[in-house]
Amino acid sequence: MHLPVLWAILRTLSATLQGEVRLVVRRNEMMQEARLPGIAGAVRSRAHVWRQRAATIAVGSLAMVMGYGVVFGHNGLTAFASKRREAKALQLQMQQLQKENERLHGHVDRLQTDPSAIEHEARQQFHYTRPGEVIVTLPVAKPTVIAH
Repeated sequence: MHLPVLWAILRTLSATLQGEVRLVVRRNEMMQEARLPGIAGAVRSRAHVWRQRAATIAVGSLAMVMGYGVVFGHNGLTAFASKRREAKALQLQMQQLQKENERLHGHVDRLQTDPSAIEHEARQQFHYTRPGEVIVTLPVAKPTVIAH
């Protein structure tokens, strides 16, 4: 065969192959374009799932931090329970002081109105005596400790 004939055959074959390659490229592009929405949808779906998980973790963490604050915070449940115990103790102390106050008011009233109460108080505090009386002071006995 002659060279020009071979050259013509090669051109024809080359053009045919280029056309087929173009068809294959176009077909691949179309398949990629067809796959792209599917891939994009899968990516969007996965991203949506991850956003949901992240939001759930964030909300859960926030709830845990708030719960910790409610229980152990400055004005939390533990502080509330402590304040409640303190209030009960103060209420009890206030009742005892009111009883003692009432007792002392009664004592003041007796001292202001009853001469025998005044005399008794003078004898106790100032060791006053009536004429002819003698005061005898006894030593205080030490408590005995029994050794085992």
